[in-house]
Parts: sequence; C-alpha cells; structure tokens
Amino acid sequence: MQSTAAKRIIWTLFAAQSLVSAGVIAGATVLSIIAVDLTGNDANAGVPSAVMQLAAAPAAYGFGLLWDRIGRRNGMTLGLLLGVAGGVVAVWAVEGVSFFLLLLSVAGLGFMRSALQLSRFIAAEVSEPSRRGAAISTVVLGGTVGAILGPLVVAPSSQLALALGMNELTGPYLAALALFALTTIVVWLGLNPDPMELSKEIEAQFPEEQTGDGKIRSTRQLLALPGVYVAITTMVIAQMVMVMVMGITSLHMAHLEMTLGSISVVFSGHTLGMFAPSIFSGRLADRWGRAPMIITGAVILLASFVLAPLYPSVPPLVVALFLLGLGWNFCFVAGSALLADQLRTAERSSMQGTNDLLIALVTAGGSFASGPIFASAGYGVLNLSGGVLTLMMLGLVLWWYANSRQMQTAAVNQ
Repeated sequence: MQSTAAKRIIWTLFAAQSLVSAGVIAGATVLSIIAVDLTGNDANAGVPSAVMQLAAAPAAYGFGLLWDRIGRRNGMTLGLLLGVAGGVVAVWAVEGVSFFLLLLSVAGLGFMRSALQLSRFIAAEVSEPSRRGAAISTVVLGGTVGAILGPLVVAPSSQLALALGMNELTGPYLAALALFALTTIVVWLGLNPDPMELSKEIEAQFPEEQTGDGKIRSTRQLLALPGVYVAITTMVIAQMVMVMVMGITSLHMAHLEMTLGSISVVFSGHTLGMFAPSIFSGRLADRWGRAPMIITGAVILLASFVLAPLYPSVPPLVVALFLLGLGWNFCFVAGSALLADQLRTAERSSMQGTNDLLIALVTAGGSFASGPIFASAGYGVLNLSGGVLTLMMLGLVLWWYANSRQMQTAAVNQ
C-alpha cells in the first residue's frame, strides 16, 4: 500500500507532466513552421528539435549526478526555471525574427524537458516494486492533459498575440511560458518530503529486491547487463523515431496546404496516443511483463510508419500519428520500468541520467537528419527510416526475451 507522501509525490509529478506537456506541445505544433519561416529553408525544419535534444543530453546526465546532491525537489525546480527562461527567449526570438534566439530558447526548453523526463523515475523510486510500472504510467498519463490542452491553446493564444500586435506564431509560446511558471510553483510545493528520502525507506522495506552483493556498480558494469541495455535501446529508438516523424509531420501537412487547425487536430491525436494509454499501459507492463509490452509497442510503431505516408489527408494522418504515440507509450513505459527493475537506489540517478543522455543524443541525431531526409527524399522515406530502426529494436528485444525465458525454464528444472 502506498503511503500518503508517495501518492502526493506521484500526483504532483502527474500535474507537472500535464502542465509542461501542454506548453511544449503548443510550441511544438508551430516549431518547424517557425524554423522554416525564419530561415527560408525546409532542410532547417528539424534543427530546433535537434538542438532541444542536444541540450537535454548533457542536462540529463548532469541532473542525474546533481540530484543525488541537492535532492529531487531542488533538481526539478531548477530544471523548470530553465524552461521558464527558454519560454521568455522563444517569444523574443519570434518577435525579433532571430533563428539564433530560437535555438537558444529551445535549449532552455531541452533542459526543462530533461528534468521532466527524469521525473518518471522519481515516481518509480517512491513506489513498491510491484507498482513501479503503474507509478511510471501515472506520471506519463499527465501528458494526456497536455495532449488535450496543448493543441487547444494554439488558436486562441495565436489570436491573443495578434490582438497584442505580435506575430500569431508567438501565441503558443506565451501560453507555454505561463504554464511553465505555474508548474514550477506546483513542484516546489508538492515534492515534500524529498522523494530521495522516501526511496531509501522503500528499499529498506524490500531488501529481497536488491540483487548481487549490495555494492554500487559502475556505469560500465550496468551497461553490460542485458536487461539494462535492452531497456535503454528500447527507449532510445522509440523516442528517436517518434520525434523524427512527429517533428516533420506539421511541415508535411503545411506543404499539402492544410490549415493550422488541421495540424492541431493531428497533433491532438498523436499526443493522445502518447499519453492516454498510460491509464493502463503501466499496469499491463506489471502484469504481462516488460518484454511483451515492448514487442507490442514495436509492432504498433511499424503499423504507423506504413499508414502515415499512404494517404495525404487529415483522418488517416490522425490515425497514423495516434498509433505512433501509442507505440511509443508502450515501449517507453515498459522500457522505463525494465530499467528501474535493474537498479539499486544508489545507482538510479546516475544510470537514469545516463539513459536520458543517450536518448537525447541519439534523438538529436535523428532530428538533424529528419529535415534533410524530408527535403531530399520525402515523407515516405522518413517513415521508412523509422520502420527500419524499429525492426532492429524489435529483433534485440525478441532475442533477449527468448533467452530470458530459457534461463527461467532452466532454473525451474534444476
């Protein structure tokens, strides 16, 4: 049974995920369009997203190390304040017609997103082992609120910006700035006591969950564990292919002369697919097992990559982008739970920071590549690239799952 403090922490993180996701999604809806408007080159459409990921990479590793020293509460608050600063600069960038300032702003947003991504592991560490998947999915579920709220604020915030004599594309970032500031207050008040202290109590209650001799293993030793590198590979590839396709879809639709309202509808479907399944995906990962959920997610991703380029109209794109989000959710929630299963309390911040560092670096590479791929070969080839990478990930997970079952069978027969 979860303690009152654990429940409060998890629901605070849910609220943070909800509010920040709404702001990020509102901005992401117009980000590639802003990039092309500022540079006049379609090949630059994925650059801001890539810079955001590159900023998130060192931040993830840095937060992983720093949070053990200053605590989870202070660490989350610091990350959110950097996001607030990024929101201010984003407004300045669009109004000042500066691509450099746009890149600077998304770097601040990358720092914030890095802190927010690590929050799922905070939920896991304050939960009993059998409830980790559910705790992670509760935090990720907060994105459902963002999925609904984010696209909804695009049109009215754009109208507000016009009424204020500003560029209509500034509007979503005005809304995002307000949401980020509110989240900072919520986190500072809600993460009390510090989750790190509560996690130590949980570990003491479940000593049987600690593997090995209790010594802290190095990052190199942990990365050599099959369960660890399968979990990380799953999250890295799922995140990369999702961001590659998601980030270019709005530009693809703009080239098809679809309206900003239509683009918002497709993004709503996508973000609902990313976050709404968290109502059940974490519990299914706890019940079915991590690998079956990852395998299911990979198959759903493949279906999305087939459907997205086939029909250049809104309804098929809504379905395809919903499936893209759903497949990501299954892979990301189960992969996060699998990684948490492998780690002791003293190893978590550092290793989870390393995980998110790798996710950000590889995703940044994918984002940088997505613009040139789209500009030179088109939306279909971009989806094909995502499918090939997903097949590679699926093969690794199937290999690990088969070997794990063989080892379990051998242990039972001894």
